[in-house]
Amino acid sequence: MPKVCFILFCVLLMNCQSQPTVKIINPTGKTVEERFSPPDGYKRKNYSSGCFEYYLKTLPLKPTGEKVHTYDGSIKQPDNVYDAVINVDVGDKDLQQCADAIMRLRAEYLFAAERFDEIHFNFTNGNKAEYEKYAAGYRFLPKTNSWVKTAKEDHSYKAFKDYLELVFTYAGSLSLSREMKSIDVEDMEPGDVFIKGGSPGHAVIVIDVVEDHKKDAKFFMLAQSYMPAQEIHILKNNPTDKISPWYSTDFGPFLKTPEWTFTRAQLMRFKN
Repeated sequence: MPKVCFILFCVLLMNCQSQPTVKIINPTGKTVEERFSPPDGYKRKNYSSGCFEYYLKTLPLKPTGEKVHTYDGSIKQPDNVYDAVINVDVGDKDLQQCADAIMRLRAEYLFAAERFDEIHFNFTNGNKAEYEKYAAGYRFLPKTNSWVKTAKEDHSYKAFKDYLELVFTYAGSLSLSREMKSIDVEDMEPGDVFIKGGSPGHAVIVIDVVEDHKKDAKFFMLAQSYMPAQEIHILKNNPTDKISPWYSTDFGPFLKTPEWTFTRAQLMRFKN
């Protein structure tokens, strides 16, 4: 083989090898795990159907190409920072923002599992908001910072949504970060949260994780809401579009997402 042809052959071979052979995005997939395949050599864990990790990877998605809408029906801007929209309503108030969306997913999972006594979050002022107390008819009085029984007992889904609106009103990234524990990135699991508490603050949730045991490596997927309140969406990984929306745990000291930058130390997990 002539030298020039041999060099050209090698270049073409290297280019082919650098391209992912697995098609990451399946446009017809209806859930997170159906829509997004792992990169070459990576596999999902087999989580039991009753756990939070399984719940997240089986979340329903809106059809491919759907735009993220804000609470007032307008289209999120910028509109090129996500690869999919999770089919969970945002409501008609400017409430379900970043940390709120994470609390929503956690609470929806516990409600569906009928683990009602585990549905509780703290307000920024430290007051504990328990779903079972709300369902029993107790309501929070901001002026006295207390709970008083003023309503009938109601365990309906509508009452549950009303409870969440109350939580979204008085809780946020700061209070949520205080309810969580720090973990190492290497130990990441679906349901963990990158969170910067405060004002301004932000939070994104790890929706899915895949592993390559031979390389001792992981990729993960993130979802967020933002300001103003908007539908929860799967974030793109812009620097590495070939595997988007997957991110490598080997991201260095800073995790750069399309709309926020976190540190490795800001990964946290629900305590219960």
